[in-house]
Amino acid sequence: MPYIPDPNVVFPNEYKTSCFLKNVITAPNIFVGDYTYYDDPDDPTAFERRNVLFNYPEFGDKLVIGKFCAIAAGTQFIMGPANHRVSSVTTYPFHVFGGLWTQRTPPHMAQLPRKGDIVVGHDVWIGRESVILPGVTIGHGAIVAACSVVTRDIPAYTVAGGNPARPLKKRFDDELIQLLLQFQWWDLPPEELAAVLPLLCEEDLEKAWSAFSNI
Repeated sequence: MPYIPDPNVVFPNEYKTSCFLKNVITAPNIFVGDYTYYDDPDDPTAFERRNVLFNYPEFGDKLVIGKFCAIAAGTQFIMGPANHRVSSVTTYPFHVFGGLWTQRTPPHMAQLPRKGDIVVGHDVWIGRESVILPGVTIGHGAIVAACSVVTRDIPAYTVAGGNPARPLKKRFDDELIQLLLQFQWWDLPPEELAAVLPLLCEEDLEKAWSAFSNI
């Protein structure tokens, strides 16, 4: 009998250009769900070092990525400490350079604006070279077009793109979106998920809607 892919391996196939991210994360403030992968022909296992920028866990913000997300090469998540103080005359971070500057200025991180966590839902596809800024929530089933800069929330099952990214269209009608959000296929046990894969990959949306309505 064919095997079911194991979410606890680093490389899910022989190509080794994609890795299941949760198995290479070490930072205590980054949380990634099962089967979410990062694709990079260079070194996908370097995601935490190369693609999560300005991550200082002591600042308090988190990066939360759901299950079954597909993250393309070059995508970057910009964490809160990348910001500068904007509530004073200057934005220059004197405090971090030491000496008298440090003595005469407030602690750097204490003055940074707090945008909040970055939260990516389940089954999200993020296109190549996209940038996700602090405090953003991307809803379940959303698609982010390549080279987008996401500065604000993206609703579930919405295609968004641009700089700054804006909603371009809904992927499905509201009724099917609600059915999918209620069904939550990403939480199914592996055997049950395997059984509904033909439905999840069905291109006849009327057929899919009817099937989900009867489940």
